[in-house]
Amino acid sequence: MSSPSQSIQADPQFSAEERAAVYRAIHTRRDVRGQFLPDPIPDEVLARVLNAAHHAPSVGFMQPWDFVLVRSPEVKQQIHRAFGAAHAEAELMFEEGKRTTYRQLKLEGILEAPVNLCITCDRRRNGPVVIGRTHIAAMDLYSSVCAVQNLWLAARAEGLGVGWVSIFHQQALREALGIPREIIPVAYLCIGYVSHFYDRPELEAAGWLPRLALGELLHFDRWQGEADAAGAALLARLDEAGPARG
Repeated sequence: MSSPSQSIQADPQFSAEERAAVYRAIHTRRDVRGQFLPDPIPDEVLARVLNAAHHAPSVGFMQPWDFVLVRSPEVKQQIHRAFGAAHAEAELMFEEGKRTTYRQLKLEGILEAPVNLCITCDRRRNGPVVIGRTHIAAMDLYSSVCAVQNLWLAARAEGLGVGWVSIFHQQALREALGIPREIIPVAYLCIGYVSHFYDRPELEAAGWLPRLALGELLHFDRWQGEADAAGAALLARLDEAGPARG
């Protein structure tokens, strides 16, 4: 069977400046918690980042996401209370030596950010059999996470900070937002203009965990496969391909 006829991209190549901008957005994206400004986000800017999210790749083109936009102070307060309850529980899950550090970390900007956004996954959309999900059922959830990343990078390019808050009981989030039981909340995001972006991720700077060396995570042809000459050449280039510091 032949593929349906469709047009092709007229200008598929990126200029050096365009390519550099993509990588800059990737390397300077941060999980923002405490730097939000109260300035409103213009509708045209918010529309662009939501549109970027909606153009994420999805398994079988099922587009399983929905977007719950939260501006109401009352709803934010309810979400914040749900976070506070889960945050207190989470503190006790860490070993004693890390609890003090955990307690001092700012892990959300729910009340400070002018816009909160919940991205969900409707696993029933377009029926039970989806191209590409026939053998890996979680592909629809992964697709919704791609929408999160698209939004995050677009927001960074717009000068907006985004913080992903994941310390919730899902049922509390469902109740606060009226999300049906069959819909999966995937990400709760705080979005807004910020006073600054940190040079490094906050958890890295706080010494919670170091950034892993990419070379230690790269395998060749099989799990723990050794690098041949071509692999060794690639390993030698990894450091210079990383983000610039300064």
